Amino acid sequence: MKIVFVGYMGSGKTTIGKLLAKKLKISFLDLDEVIEERLEDSISNIFNGKGEIFFRKKEHEYLNDVLSQKNNFILSTGGGTPCYSGNMDTMLELADYVFYLKISIPGLVKRLILEKEHRPLIKNIDDGDLPEFIGKHLFERNNFYLKANHIIECDNKDPEALVSEIQGLLA
Repeated sequence: MKIVFVGYMGSGKTTIGKLLAKKLKISFLDLDEVIEERLEDSISNIFNGKGEIFFRKKEHEYLNDVLSQKNNFILSTGGGTPCYSGNMDTMLELADYVFYLKISIPGLVKRLILEKEHRPLIKNIDDGDLPEFIGKHLFERNNFYLKANHIIECDNKDPEALVSEIQGLLA
């Protein structure tokens, strides 16, 4: 069984992915970590040093590599992953389940304000400008996210409840 999580940064892809992997006793992979390991550098260094086009090419290549593996796993993707290089179609074709962890803009702002220091994309954005920034991004990405097999509304639900909801959708 191959399960992929998509959604905006801060939506809980890694948290939910790790919890579900533990319950199902299968591996958890984070695509950003796969990229960092293979390129032996951090995502922000890769972005800054080699540019977004290089990063997106590698992201696409490694996504295909991971999804072509035979073993069972849960994969957490980067927020932008589904939006480039036909990645969403690849995920839908090669994975058994693609879940979109959907959170409202106010819900994302509440989470991301606490994590700004660790999020290069929003690190230098004023707290007051965060809702508009996230809103624009979601508007651009929504068509990709909404292609997922399942859309999970995550606002006001704790991780355990979300994992149970997702488990209920697995055949």
